[in-house]
Amino acid sequence: MKPAKLLITLSLALAWVSATTAQAQEKPIRIGWVYAMANAPAVIADRKGYFKEEGVNVEIKSFGDGPILQQALSAGDLDMAYIGAPPVFQWYARGLNSRILAKVNYGQAAVITQANSSIRTVTDLKGKKIAGVAKGSGMDVLLRGYVLKEAAGLEPDRDTTIVNMPAGNMPAALDRNLVDAAFTWEPFIATALLRGNTRLVLDINKAIPQYPWYIVMAMPRTLAQRPDDIVKVLRAHHRAIEFLNKHPDEANQIIAEAFEIPTVKTVDGREIKPVEVVKEARKRIGWSDRIQPNDVQFIQQLMNYSRALGFLNKDLRATEIIDTTWQQRAEKAPAKR
Repeated sequence: MKPAKLLITLSLALAWVSATTAQAQEKPIRIGWVYAMANAPAVIADRKGYFKEEGVNVEIKSFGDGPILQQALSAGDLDMAYIGAPPVFQWYARGLNSRILAKVNYGQAAVITQANSSIRTVTDLKGKKIAGVAKGSGMDVLLRGYVLKEAAGLEPDRDTTIVNMPAGNMPAALDRNLVDAAFTWEPFIATALLRGNTRLVLDINKAIPQYPWYIVMAMPRTLAQRPDDIVKVLRAHHRAIEFLNKHPDEANQIIAEAFEIPTVKTVDGREIKPVEVVKEARKRIGWSDRIQPNDVQFIQQLMNYSRALGFLNKDLRATEIIDTTWQQRAEKAPAKR
């Protein structure tokens, strides 16, 4: 091939590569998130425009629960997700080779019962019916592994009856004596407590201070193909958490609207505004993005529970799926404010 033609060919090839790369970068990062108050940073980052300000094109979509979100990840319909740690390592054991990049929140779960119940501690749950969510889910692992086996010294399926139901149905189930206690999360706990006929038995965040729950994860193909955008997403995530912690009043209003939290009617006829429900919920939940050594230890503990309960088919190490180098890169990246 003549030099002139070779140069033209190379120029065309470089132009094609450049155009293809540019087109790939224009495609949005598709982020799924479990529709839970603890995942408020995803909402804040979107509504405050932090993703856009960081220079990343993002589409966010909420999902009712982890299993449905997992199907979207497996099908290639999502690139990243705000989701509980247990589903991530359970999927990892089955071959979905994703990575945990950052923390989203700490706290959120508690055992509640009726105000006049004889249940005072978790050991009193022996022989009782407990409202919980799907067997094998993250919350179920925490209920069976920590609350019942470790904290109460009980065998979940022998000493208690766990009744699967949506978290929104648990207060009514308590009111109708269909269950004796419920293991649920915010804002359902705050709503139940503010009504005035429910009380706490165990706040997990007091028993295990600042335990991590929701995390930011990404698929291997996204990490390989969109590394710069991953860093931008993590920077926007960090800014959202800063906003939640530094501007609680404005953040509470956004949360109340985004999660359509209803006005609470108390047993004595008073009405409590949605923002007050959020304020009450924040007594048991908070937000932080940095993964600390104790967070890794807790996730390892959840893995051990899952293995012992038969929800994992092999032993895993938390360090296999947690990669903090992305967060370090995000911290070093130039700030865009």
